[in-house]
Amino acid sequence: MAALFSLAGQTALVTGASRGLGQAIAVALAQAGAKVLCASSTVAGSRDTVAMITEQGFEAIGLAADLSDEAAVEQLAQQALAQGTVDILVNCGGTIFRAPAHQFPMSEWHKVIAVNLDAAFLLSQRLGAEMIKRQQGKIINIASMLSYSGGITVPAYTASKHAIAGVTKALANEWAQHNIQVNAIAPGYFRTDNTAALQADTERNAAITARIPAARWGEPEDLAGAAVFLASNASNYVNGHVLAVDGGWLAR
Repeated sequence: MAALFSLAGQTALVTGASRGLGQAIAVALAQAGAKVLCASSTVAGSRDTVAMITEQGFEAIGLAADLSDEAAVEQLAQQALAQGTVDILVNCGGTIFRAPAHQFPMSEWHKVIAVNLDAAFLLSQRLGAEMIKRQQGKIINIASMLSYSGGITVPAYTASKHAIAGVTKALANEWAQHNIQVNAIAPGYFRTDNTAALQADTERNAAITARIPAARWGEPEDLAGAAVFLASNASNYVNGHVLAVDGGWLAR
């Protein structure tokens, strides 16, 4: 059974690997046996993650790209492929901007969509083309609870995460025939930089916690099992699925 979840001999590219959810996923994939390419917005950004992995005796390499820059994303794809076969892609890099919808700056709208959606699609396209040639691959997108609901003062983020869920299904429809599994993880309310404002808002924090059947916010490490499952042979017949890891939020 353990062999089903082993990633030995495989290479994974994880964007947004500098901290939070991306860091936890990168470490989990490494612990399962994968060589992990840890991508961040700067070279220095992924140093801590690479160190965490290598200190445990696993293999990791740091890469850098500004996900809001299409040319930089193209270059990241090429850098990753230059390392050899990329068996697993985790599109975790993301950003958020908060403002009332009627005052939301279009510049921030375009940035959020570029980072959260465009970069994920472009990397999937470039690496997916190589996976099609090999007739094998795993792509994991990071969705959100806001793939299901509208949120408050985050219209661009909500739009991008609804779109990520849709793109996941669209790619699965085309690529499942090539033995490529494209799925997504929808984290619930996790303690990360992106949710710092919510955590600091006493009223919102209390309301959110009260709705979570597990009675707590998630910690980044809570995504480890889901990520390894979707990256491994254990999920070979799982296609186009958005897996909620939310402590039961959607069930209430």
